[in-house]
Amino acid sequence: MPELPEVEALAHHLREHAVGKTVFRIDVSSLSVLKTATPPWTELHGREVTGAGRFGKHLDLVVGDLHLVVHLARAGWLRWSDALSPTPLKPGKGPISLRVHLDAAAGPGFDLTEAGTKKGLAVWIVRDPEKEVASIARLGPDALSLDRSGLEKLFAGRTERLKTALTDQSLIAGIGNAYSDEIMHMAKLSPYATTGKLSEGALDGLSEAIREVLTSAVTRSVGQSAARLKGEKRSGLRVHARTGLPCPVCGDTIREISFADKSFQYCPTCQTGGKPLADRRMSRLLK
Repeated sequence: MPELPEVEALAHHLREHAVGKTVFRIDVSSLSVLKTATPPWTELHGREVTGAGRFGKHLDLVVGDLHLVVHLARAGWLRWSDALSPTPLKPGKGPISLRVHLDAAAGPGFDLTEAGTKKGLAVWIVRDPEKEVASIARLGPDALSLDRSGLEKLFAGRTERLKTALTDQSLIAGIGNAYSDEIMHMAKLSPYATTGKLSEGALDGLSEAIREVLTSAVTRSVGQSAARLKGEKRSGLRVHARTGLPCPVCGDTIREISFADKSFQYCPTCQTGGKPLADRRMSRLLK
């Protein structure tokens, strides 16, 4: 799933390539991705793109006084082209859900695509994203806006595990499964640590790790073409999706905790005092 660094890089790409251009036409091949009906997508036709940004993991294209807001979910992506095909999309055919033509039918623009059968890609056309998009209205403070003091206030009195807290968008916006693993590894903290019981030293390390991991990822990602962003993300990961490989810090074997539809990775030596965490799902399978 695209997280804060990749969405920031996509926004940067749109600022560089889409701002100043006019929306010529929008093709929708999957009506289910549209989460708003009013104003209709045709209302964007003829309007100038004036900006691009993000709210957490939501991408925001500013088109005059309207916003085209996108959440790419787990399998969605933005694919830019300098010369789109002018042929209208066929409803329900292929991975392309929505296409934005800029300046002309065969001009530049982008496709919103989604792979797989589990659909989560979502698009809103609104005037005020922070009020009209429920998932944005629920967002906590942006991860890159938090300092150590802000983190301490957020965690005070909370009892959930650190992994859960870091990926809860209503608590901290922008961090997902992959970068939470990287942050906890850099901070040398267990995914099962209780948020409200973190020591002052742990909070210091966590705050530094959030900023370091995310800013480094943004630096690597911004300026890359949209097609290369996924590979760039994978190349910078030290523990996430590296089960069975040696930890680049200590050499211990990276372990995995599995759930029904996702997993996370960690290093026992760096994060849990050398003790592997209990994987209840695997324990049930072995019974």
